[in-house]
Amino acid sequence: MIKIFRRWLDQIFVEEESIILLLLIATSLIILITMGNMLAPAITSLILAFMMQGLIGQLTARNVPHWVAVSIAFVVFVGTFLTALLIILPLAWNQMVNLFNELPGMLSQWQQLMFVLLEKYPSIFTEQQIQEWIVLARSETAKVGQSVLSFSISSIPNVVGILIFIVLVPILVFFFLKDRQLLLDWIASFLPKERPMLTKIWHEMNDQVANYVRGKAIEIVIVGLVSYLAFIFLGLNYAALMAVLVGLSVVIPFIGAAVITIPIAMIGFFQWGWGSEFFSLMVVYVVIQALDGNVLVPWLFSEAVNLHPVAIILAIVVFGGFWGLWGVFFAIPLATLIKAVINAWPTARRASVAE
Repeated sequence: MIKIFRRWLDQIFVEEESIILLLLIATSLIILITMGNMLAPAITSLILAFMMQGLIGQLTARNVPHWVAVSIAFVVFVGTFLTALLIILPLAWNQMVNLFNELPGMLSQWQQLMFVLLEKYPSIFTEQQIQEWIVLARSETAKVGQSVLSFSISSIPNVVGILIFIVLVPILVFFFLKDRQLLLDWIASFLPKERPMLTKIWHEMNDQVANYVRGKAIEIVIVGLVSYLAFIFLGLNYAALMAVLVGLSVVIPFIGAAVITIPIAMIGFFQWGWGSEFFSLMVVYVVIQALDGNVLVPWLFSEAVNLHPVAIILAIVVFGGFWGLWGVFFAIPLATLIKAVINAWPTARRASVAE
């Protein structure tokens, strides 16, 4: 048994670089698990700077000086950051509060609809089923209200931490953009000079993940903005809140759009009933999703992420369970990283073929 295990280890760790890579992955995981909350501003800033690096690359490719490109990218970031912080988030939050205040009225309207179904289809629905659904809806509504209230109360002591986060993130983003090459050279100084496997993984991740992350951020903004304009034109209540949800839904492939359809349909139904406005809303929503999937996504993502749909769904479930919304957002890049490591990992068989 010991010989089999040693033979397996010799086959897996055939090169010194594979051990270094394993140590890097283990160290990164330990840091994220133990100090993830403390390093949240730095990690968030690093991700945002990574997104803005594409704009800097495009500007420098047009012979714009590096410091000018960094300044333009930072101004764009600060403008977007302040718009989200001072306009979009407060508007969406106020609409969410109004929505919860109107939930009891929506619940009573839904209760009347259930009794109408009971009268029209007595062979399908029973009074006991209707009563059970009403009790379930009331209990779930109460749970949601308590969750929102507890979140609001628990967030009061964290106001200072949020303010520090808001101040630190733009500062860190600026230095990550300004001193990118300096920081990369400093990290590279701790690695071996000859690192073909790490270089291969870095290039694959830089080509695919950079394209995915930046493209996904742009997709969220475009889909959210188009949805907001469409909802405002149709006169839908809570247009900003629904637009934010639709924009964020593109983070979760295959599932997000289907899940967000439910609250949009419910709000449209409670506002208009089974009228032409409701069906117009659903048609517009389907058109937005179709244009996103068939026009916007192929245009934004020049590099395809070659992952099976099952692998994508499993990655979303696993990483979302670990890190919440950030885990869902980076599920596909993290799955791509795992795939790149597996493809580049040297084994005894590959080493013999290379020789």
